[in-house]
Amino acid sequence: MKRITVFCGSSFGTEEIYKEQATLLGETFAKQKIELVYGGANVGLMGAVADGVLSKGGKAIGVLPNFLRSKEIAHQGLTQLILVESMHERKTKMNDLCDGVIALPGGFGTLEELFEMLTWAQLGLHKKPIAILNINGFYDSLLELTQVMVNKGLLKDINQEMLLVSNTIDDLLDKMNNYTAPTVGKWIDKRDI
Repeated sequence: MKRITVFCGSSFGTEEIYKEQATLLGETFAKQKIELVYGGANVGLMGAVADGVLSKGGKAIGVLPNFLRSKEIAHQGLTQLILVESMHERKTKMNDLCDGVIALPGGFGTLEELFEMLTWAQLGLHKKPIAILNINGFYDSLLELTQVMVNKGLLKDINQEMLLVSNTIDDLLDKMNNYTAPTVGKWIDKRDI
């Protein structure tokens, strides 16, 4: 993987380990020559992962809607800042630029981005690995919910298994590098969206 999109919070959350791991993920990207694609902000975990990449000489590409730039949250030290008009255009551009996705702790926006990428994969629109860095068990409840979805017949096992999970960076990147997308029927064509 040459580029990975990271979805994460625009705040730091309540546990210092979130910031530490976000920074370490960025540093690891730089050491492994993986470029970061992310939301372009200089705040919270978003800023931490970008700062981690940049501190070790790596490349960070931000994708930011114009309306957020006006709030002065754009990271000023990025390799490249791409401005778009909408949140949907932002996700589409981030998907176009990356070879895989990692979600760190975050709120509604992070979950929305993660699930849209999973949905696109389920529909066969891409075959990229989608992963959660489950820092300090942050996503345990969500993972339990996905098992409930399977148990209740609303999610197939094969689709649940598309979501790669680990609590360590190296293990997660290893899983992503060895990922093979399931063979799914093409329900819709990319041109249909």
